[in-house]
Amino acid sequence: MSETSEDTPRSGECLCRRIRFTVAGAPDYPHTCSCMHCQKLSGGPVMAWVSFPVSGLTWTGPGGEPAWHYTWPDSRRGFCPNCGSHLCALDDGAESIALTLSTLVDASDLVPVNQSYRQDAVPWLAPVPDLRPPGW
Repeated sequence: MSETSEDTPRSGECLCRRIRFTVAGAPDYPHTCSCMHCQKLSGGPVMAWVSFPVSGLTWTGPGGEPAWHYTWPDSRRGFCPNCGSHLCALDDGAESIALTLSTLVDASDLVPVNQSYRQDAVPWLAPVPDLRPPGW
């Protein structure tokens, strides 16, 4: 497990590495999601997410910012138009951005604490237990 602190910027990238980023700030709510959008976008039964302050995000690769697609009226998903990697989700006006755990170069310290849309989960995959602290 890595020794990453809140002050240590993290880096991430898409599969082809054209879209890269750094993000600083405290990670918030690592979780998996089984909503139909995540299943269709990923081609798998779940996606894993973690949020960071959008003010701490910088797109650094030669591809610049990802391409965006609205999946809800006020929520868009960012993806690489070159390789198709799904990178992030951003709600209009939000102060945080959700990044897919798999795009981070090292997410070994970010363990999902819950599973969103578990009612839409496939029955053959055990759900992530709800490990959120009381009141969270």
